[in-house]
Formats: sequence, C-alpha cells, structure tokens
Amino acid sequence: MSRIGRARQPNSYNGPMALPPEVCIRGAGIVGRTLALLLAGARVRVALVVPEADAAAKAREDIRAYALNAASRQLLESLRAWPDAQHATAVREMMIHGDDGGSVHFSAPHQKVDALAWIVDVPALEQRLSDAVRFSPMIEVVGAPVAAPLTVVCEGKASATRQALGVHYDLTRYPQHAIAARFDAQRPHDEIARQWFNDCGEVLALLPLGGPGGHSLALVWSVDQAHAPRLLAMNPTDFSAAVREACGDALGELTPVGERAAWPLQRAIADRWTGQMNGTGSWALAGDAAHTVHPLAGQGLNLGLADAQALAEVLAAREHWRSVGDMRLLRRYERSRRADVLAMSLATDGLQQLFAHSADPLPRLRNWGMRGFDRSGLVKSWIARRAMGLPRAAAADAHGAGSL
Repeated sequence: MSRIGRARQPNSYNGPMALPPEVCIRGAGIVGRTLALLLAGARVRVALVVPEADAAAKAREDIRAYALNAASRQLLESLRAWPDAQHATAVREMMIHGDDGGSVHFSAPHQKVDALAWIVDVPALEQRLSDAVRFSPMIEVVGAPVAAPLTVVCEGKASATRQALGVHYDLTRYPQHAIAARFDAQRPHDEIARQWFNDCGEVLALLPLGGPGGHSLALVWSVDQAHAPRLLAMNPTDFSAAVREACGDALGELTPVGERAAWPLQRAIADRWTGQMNGTGSWALAGDAAHTVHPLAGQGLNLGLADAQALAEVLAAREHWRSVGDMRLLRRYERSRRADVLAMSLATDGLQQLFAHSADPLPRLRNWGMRGFDRSGLVKSWIARRAMGLPRAAAADAHGAGSL
C-alpha cells in the first residue's frame, strides 16, 4: 500500500505544528482540501490557507453539483470524505440527445459497473472534507500564506497567485454562460442523467439528486451569452417552462428550488505547472488554477482530483533525502497530468464546436455520427470507461462488441 493510502485515526487537535510546514496549499476548495488530506496521510506537514473571505462565502447557499467518476469516489472514500447516499446519487444510465434525432445511451449494467458516475452536492462534499481536515494533526489551517519548501496553488481559475508568478494562462472564452439551478420534478429521475444538445451549441443537462427514487434535479445549462440574461431575468414559472421546452418535457412539471447561478465558460491551460519562487521554495498548480474545460462532459472536478492524487503520490514516493520542493519531483507530476488534461480539453472543445454550427450538412453528419457511435460496441465502452476513470486495458472486458 502506498504511503498516501495508510489509514489514520482521527485526532481532535488541529493547532500549530511543532515543526514548520513542508507544503503550503493556497486554496481550500475541494481540490485543495483533498490534497491536504492526501499529504497528511503521507506524514507531510501541511499549512492550508483559508482566508476569512472564503469562510464567509461558504455560508451562502451553494446550488452546484458535480459529476464524479469511480476514480474520484475511490479517492474520496480513502479519505473518509465521501458524502452519504442522499448527497451522492448514482447515475445508472446516461441519455444524450442530439439536435436532429441522434442519441447515445450508456448504462451501468452494460459497462458491468454499479454506476456510471455519482452526482454530488458540493456543500455536502465540502463539509465532509472540512471535518476531515479539522481532525488531522498534520494540517494547520492558516489565514494567510506561510513560507514552505513547496507552495501548491489551488485557488481556481481566477488565481491571483498564478498571475503573480507570471504564469501564462492560455485562455479561450466560449460565447456561453452556464446556468445552474435546482428543481423538484413531477416524475422520478430513475437515476438517469439526461443531456440535450441544440443546433446553436447550447447544452442542457438534468442530473439526478436525492438518491434512488428521488425527484430532485440539478440543472446545468450552457447557453449563448446573449441568451443568458433573459433566462436569468425570468420569473420562476417562465424559467421552468423554458427548461421543460428545451428538454422535451422529459420529467413533467418542474418546480424551482432556490436561486439560479451563472458564470462564463472557458477553456484554459497554464503554460507552466511548476517552478521556483525566487529563492523561497518551489510552486505547483493544481485543479482549475492549472486548467479548465467545458462542463459538457462533467469532467472538471475529476481532473482536479486526479491532479491532487498524482502530486501526492509523487511526493509520497520521494527518496527520504529529497525535499518536497525538488523540481525533479514536480516536473514528474506535471508530465504525468498534462497529457490527460490536454486530451480531455480537446475532446470537450471538439464536441462544443461540433454543435456550435447549424449550417448544412453538419446537423445530419453529427447526428449520424451519434447514432453510429451508439452502435460502436468496443469504442463506446472504451470511451465510457475512460470517463469513469477505470483502467483503459479493461475496456475490452466491458461487454464485448455490439450495440446496446
């Protein structure tokens, strides 16, 4: 078993450590807290920066939900931070609809897994991680950055530290905003994640929440930036009607729950993920501070958690005489993650671009392609297992060739 996988007994003490921290993590979101816990499990002393402004922001209502794959679940379970069933709903099926009759259907039984993914409430996951951090004697929560051999930047896509380090963030802005909302549906979701593409490149997803037999849904709707203000300004009844129209009334009447949120969409990747800090140690980027992708595949947080795991594994496996800030280690981490992140970024960008144009013959071609992919057998299983974070070599064992 690797050093990061060793079980630890809870400890109620979380005060200042006797020795100075080896790693300072700037950013206490899901990726930052996960990394802190992984490093603590490897007996690395961590200072986790939680500014007061961040703590105040957590008190506000958060309607976000993330799709997490099997690899992310296994990682979080190893930290005892996986939410209960009410806040982590299994996706047994996924139904994707094109704009001209094309469709793709994935099912957990066909892939020989219990679930394709889990839709997780962000507040519930953050609370579990926060509780785990509080009981770790190897983690000191601080209000401002402290000196350490290694600083890991997990501040998100708008990271001020990344900018101060002079890292170029190669950014492509999509002409879209994501709108998030919650609904109670007339019909049960049956643990199915549903997604619709239209001929303008807009993508509407309705994700199951509330466990088996639930009626709760998380909406993530990527819409044209000119369309977003009108949707946000609608009263709840009109907004529900707009969603029902866009999804073909798939789940009957939709009752809004809580407020809506929106943010601009982008694709980005940092030109450098690691470096040295003018004689005060080394630095590394992780999560959205290093990369962002379009949300249509639901892979953003999975990529960030994979960053945390890869960096923790590299540091845990180092020679006893090597500092956690050794650039050879950090470059090893960057190489291990950059290729996978770039592949996912290109894949999601390609899908977005494919549906962003409505001129003939593109609608016929892309929907023909969706139908062909749905019947592709091994190729479809391989793609599904990649998205689930399962070993690539196991794709051939998923169900053999043939259609659904």
